[in-house]
Amino acid sequence: MAARDWLISLLREADIEVGGHRPWDLRVLDDRLYVRIAAGGSLAAGEAYMDGWWDVERLDEFFARVHRARFGARLATLPLAVQAALGRIRNLQSRRRSWRVAKQHYDLSNELYAAMLGPTMQYTCAYYGPAGGTMSLDEAQVRKFELVAAKLHLQPGMSVLELGGGFGELARVLAERHRCRVVSYNISQHQVEFARARCAGLPVEFRLQDYREAAVDPASYDRVVSIGLMEHVGPKNYRDFFSLARARLAPGGLCLVHTIGGNVSRTVTDPWIEKYIFPGGVIPSARQLTTALEGSFVLEDWHNFGPDYERTLFAWEANFRAAWPVLRGQGGLDERFFRMWRYYLNGTAGAFRARTLNLWQLVLSHGDIPRYVPVR
Repeated sequence: MAARDWLISLLREADIEVGGHRPWDLRVLDDRLYVRIAAGGSLAAGEAYMDGWWDVERLDEFFARVHRARFGARLATLPLAVQAALGRIRNLQSRRRSWRVAKQHYDLSNELYAAMLGPTMQYTCAYYGPAGGTMSLDEAQVRKFELVAAKLHLQPGMSVLELGGGFGELARVLAERHRCRVVSYNISQHQVEFARARCAGLPVEFRLQDYREAAVDPASYDRVVSIGLMEHVGPKNYRDFFSLARARLAPGGLCLVHTIGGNVSRTVTDPWIEKYIFPGGVIPSARQLTTALEGSFVLEDWHNFGPDYERTLFAWEANFRAAWPVLRGQGGLDERFFRMWRYYLNGTAGAFRARTLNLWQLVLSHGDIPRYVPVR
């Protein structure tokens, strides 16, 4: 009874009722839930959802309210405290450990990602912008490519170093549409194979290597771009990341970093996300990034369009649900996976709605350009 009363009281602080009738109210489907969450915190809550012990009609709104209430610390457990302490001491995103996320997450079925992401195969935030009310996901992803190109002031013949290449669509656009030469680093074998096929015949080289291998690349590049990698770099490596980018960037060059950003500095992520979605992932804070780039770069522009990520996630979830009848049963994609994936997508959307997560694009230079004009 104590565990039940505790959870009911906690959720009421977020205006969530257990057994209520609003779309964000929680329905308990197994009475063991209360003790499980009291003992295991947010990891247990996520696993109990995957097991079908509780449900919510609108997971996104449920999570938005949970994030606004900021009671995550009261769901912390001893293992999380130990992991946080280790994160302050050890490098949890070392080269050896960095491959875990590729094998567990990014090397999932390409059919899953193709169905969810659409033809651009972009697994990062789309850019709808202030005037993008009727824009589709695919149109907004194309607009993101053009935003990146415009911010980098690309010219034909430029060389571009891409740190974290995804499925290769940005490299294709930069090579085909903007006539640049691109070298791209990525540790996901499935993504690199897909990207090489996608960019066949173009001046693009995909290297199946950790981004840190670019440190021994003797070349310098007119532009450096990193889209969706910083979330995997880790606090112990932020300064080295910017030092690497600076070393590879030619005089007069520009570097663009696109990353999810948090309002609070952390050394580890939520334990459920760590276990099931992004092992080793940590969302950087503004303080962590600015401290790390101090002395390496001049910050020319900082653009936040976090609300566009909520919309992107909703589009992905709609695509995923529509494709599920075909995806079900492929490569171990069972009903538990379905609930896990919806929990991940809606939980993240709720965090962006609550503004506990942001989406940042930083433009950096050596400080040797006369003036940078921001682009939106």
